[in-house]
Amino acid sequence: MKSLPLRVLLVCTFITTSAWSAETDPSLLPPKKVVFTSVGPSRLTEREISELHNLAPSLNLVFPARDKMDAEIVDADAVIGNITPAQVRSAKKLKWVQVNSAGVENMLFPEIKNSAITLTNIKIIQGIEIADHAFALLLGLTRRIDLAMKWKETETWNGVEFRPLYELRGKTAVIVGVGGIGTQIAVRAKAFGMNVIGVDPKDLPFTPYLDRSVWPDRLDEVLPEADVVFVSVPHTAQSEKMFQSAQFAKMKEGAFFICVSRGKIYDAMVLADALKSGHIQGAGLDVTDPEPLPKGHPLWKMDRVIITPHIAGRSDTEGPRYLEIYKENLVRFARGEPLRHTVDKEKGY
Repeated sequence: MKSLPLRVLLVCTFITTSAWSAETDPSLLPPKKVVFTSVGPSRLTEREISELHNLAPSLNLVFPARDKMDAEIVDADAVIGNITPAQVRSAKKLKWVQVNSAGVENMLFPEIKNSAITLTNIKIIQGIEIADHAFALLLGLTRRIDLAMKWKETETWNGVEFRPLYELRGKTAVIVGVGGIGTQIAVRAKAFGMNVIGVDPKDLPFTPYLDRSVWPDRLDEVLPEADVVFVSVPHTAQSEKMFQSAQFAKMKEGAFFICVSRGKIYDAMVLADALKSGHIQGAGLDVTDPEPLPKGHPLWKMDRVIITPHIAGRSDTEGPRYLEIYKENLVRFARGEPLRHTVDKEKGY
């Protein structure tokens, strides 16, 4: 058998050595590409973009114009922001998607759910402002700020009509969904001197903000104790229409209903009926189904109903909190470490 010429041996040795070196030395591999399709509530400043580049210099961070988005995603290793099923199908290298919301139901299409792509969200980051908003809605009802705003238009001063007004101290709050948002609601409820019952599918650790907790299969048992029900549970197949006629009927007469997570958790027409009958005294809704709530819907015309257009997650300090998650997860992605706020794609949160 003839021996191979020296030139062939050298070429083979170079190819083998190069492949081995790339596998063992990550610095010889192409940089991981991260495409930003959206960055949450506000645009990143040049200084903030520079911070991201400096924190993870081994990553190729790309901020494409809208008309360049599809082309950039094709060879992306990660996407921060929204992504479509077609874009996922085109992105053969995609390993991670970071969404800019706590809810991920719109991102759990088959191309992501049935893949090895890691999905992360903002489930802890949005708790603070949404909990503030939940209590703004409640206080607007219990202190009749809704009535005051209506009478302000006619310059009416009539304190006699502001009856009854309710103290929160000593009242019972049932919080459905004690995650990042629900925990922050519990903190505020306890600060107001309320008794707090949590409803959540996981075993909640001991906390001074909860007097007790139950699993969702015990929801109907604790609803009769509630002076106010806060809904902060994510929208999943299990939680959809969790509040229907039976649940509103079990609530204490004169209770308040506050929903700040997703409108599909409750039946809006059934809620309207419960309000009309007087069984439910008032409702504060940042989310509805459908959304936007259509003109002519009975909830628009009802007294003791405050509706805001799904803006509970907005605040003056949310931007920096989003940025901190980007920084943390980009560094972890560059190092191959586990990412924060990973979504269980089967559970939906």
